[in-house]
Amino acid sequence: MKILVFLLSILLASPTAYAAKAKKTVKPLRVACVGNSVTYGYGLHHRDRDAYPVRLQALLDSAFGVNRYEVGNFGHSGATLLYKGHRPYIKLPEFHQALDFRPDWVVIHLGLNDTDPRNWPDWKEEFIPNYRALIDSFLLVNPEARVLICRMTPIFDRHPRFRSGTRDWHQQVQEAIERVARGARVQLIDLWEPLHMRPDLFPDALHPNPEGAKILAKTVYGALTGDFGGLQLSPIYGKGMVLQRDEPLTLHGLANTNQTVTVRLAGEGATAVPASDGTWKVHLKARPAGGPYRLEFSAKTAEKKAKPQIVVLDSVFFGDVWLASGQSNMELRVDQVESHQQDLTDAAKLKNLHLFNMPARARTDAVEWPDSVLAFTNRLQHMDMQGWTMATPEAVKRFSAIAFNFARVLSDNLTDVPIGIICNAVGGSTTESWIDRTTLEYELPDILRDWRNGDFGQAWARGRMTQNIAHALDKESPAYNPLQRHPYEPCYLFEAAIRPLQQFPIKGVLWYQGESNAHNLELHTQLFSLLEKSWRCEWGRADLPFYFVQLSSLNRPSWPAFRDSQRKLAEQLPNTWMVVSSDVGDIADVHYRNKRPVGERLALQALHHTYGRQLVSEGPRFNGGCRVREEDASVVLSFDNADGMTVSRGFELAADDGIYHPAQATVEGQTVVLRSPNVTRPAFVRYAWQPFTDADLRNRQGLPASTFSASLHN
Repeated sequence: MKILVFLLSILLASPTAYAAKAKKTVKPLRVACVGNSVTYGYGLHHRDRDAYPVRLQALLDSAFGVNRYEVGNFGHSGATLLYKGHRPYIKLPEFHQALDFRPDWVVIHLGLNDTDPRNWPDWKEEFIPNYRALIDSFLLVNPEARVLICRMTPIFDRHPRFRSGTRDWHQQVQEAIERVARGARVQLIDLWEPLHMRPDLFPDALHPNPEGAKILAKTVYGALTGDFGGLQLSPIYGKGMVLQRDEPLTLHGLANTNQTVTVRLAGEGATAVPASDGTWKVHLKARPAGGPYRLEFSAKTAEKKAKPQIVVLDSVFFGDVWLASGQSNMELRVDQVESHQQDLTDAAKLKNLHLFNMPARARTDAVEWPDSVLAFTNRLQHMDMQGWTMATPEAVKRFSAIAFNFARVLSDNLTDVPIGIICNAVGGSTTESWIDRTTLEYELPDILRDWRNGDFGQAWARGRMTQNIAHALDKESPAYNPLQRHPYEPCYLFEAAIRPLQQFPIKGVLWYQGESNAHNLELHTQLFSLLEKSWRCEWGRADLPFYFVQLSSLNRPSWPAFRDSQRKLAEQLPNTWMVVSSDVGDIADVHYRNKRPVGERLALQALHHTYGRQLVSEGPRFNGGCRVREEDASVVLSFDNADGMTVSRGFELAADDGIYHPAQATVEGQTVVLRSPNVTRPAFVRYAWQPFTDADLRNRQGLPASTFSASLHN
């Protein structure tokens, strides 16, 4: 009992207290790194230099001086935590060597090999008691030892057993490790989180390369010492930012564990103590629209003479924040569109609009990227977070035309509400690149496997990726890396463009993408649903609104059916609305220049569905009501949003033979009546079913109808 009480006092002490104690003692503080092949350094050409325990030693020496710490590597390849596993750690020489080392600190990273089918299915119930016994064994040789255990490093989809059980068993082992940490009251180090977004650092899907080992060492170093580099804020925080109004506000960041963080905003203050991983968060009350406010962050240690770190953000506002994302048509700038002069004139009049631009640092044009671009792309630094700015003409001309015009209309209609708009669209990007890795690992894992050479991705996108990263694919190149990252690959833009937003509160999402997925509407239907699920989970809002733009008109054969599938998605998915752009397309240019109406239509939808304005926000929508007049073989279709409908072309009818013929269309109240002399027994109808269409069904508001198809059979 005395040992447990003493151990508890050790575990509850600040990690930095250990570092201070280490500075005063002559005898080095001994750190035992216990584990399997990842700890050992398997696969590293210079494990004596690159294995994570060696790098950990270097970090400690650099921070506290040599001879203050002695780090021992007690990893053994293939070791299991389970005593009845195929290679139990407790039966290996490294276990006894670690005990003889009599460590002051013990870092345990075991469990990866327990996911083997020889181990987990039969012996999983013994994992927790076996882990507790392993911890106790180190406390027996040194009752004052501080024990830290690790959530395991990732196992990626390329692992041969990923689908046959390892994926699921890995997650079950992680959960068991978390229970061990709670039950034994030992510190938990998360090695999964900083590495799960970096599959390029795991050549065999299991063992990290030198850069991965360096990240491991840095993570363990922070957990041991509590040193996370002091007060750090998300790059989305900045002067001139807009925070979401009318909702309780959570602000977060990093700090050293011996610091106390205080946040002050307009007379309100809140304090937080960083967790063992350096993260902190404070909660502030909801505020109505308004500003500017002064937001101050400070971090201070308990030492009386220590100066606090202070970050002050002036001109902070509360209002509504929207995220605009997707591919090149969302990315297209104001200075590239037809309405740029009018847009810039309007921008000069706006007082309450704030922009946060996140353009790509390297374009996915038809070029081979230099090594510098390959490197920062791998590090998930592909997006340039340019900070908040007012919507001056100079800032607006480099901003998304659609996003700006959406925000302009909102700002004009919500005159007392600051509007913030974030844009992180990337030209050519795929739907799958915007979905988080865990979602795809469980919902659609096959798309992760060798995407560049498979057939999930559109041939154009895969080809452009191959062209951009050609230098990395050249075995003779110093930059050779068969796992080179690219914005089009699954998960990449979620990791490089969504995760950096760090769940910054938003009102809703604007989405314009699909051109790079129009080759496979069935796959896109699944992917778009997963995209919404992924983002709603990321922001913790099951009702997060999505407003998306249907593909426009272009001479690509698959587009009519794809537009129809998008229409169905908008009808089926919750809190999801669509705007039509087929009437403003260009027959030969995917980047049509008439973007102002598209932004305005998105704003109309948001004003109606999110802000509750009583207005017509979309064009005529076929509501399923149809009947065939046998006396003249005409078809009567019923529409919503149908007041003042006009139409002259765009409809086709077919009999059961499936051969479509142009139909004459006449508006009768809320209906459209169709006739075709070539179809005496109509069975099917479709509208705007050409890749580039001049179909012109509109309502009184001038809003166009969507491409659609329907069966007339009851």
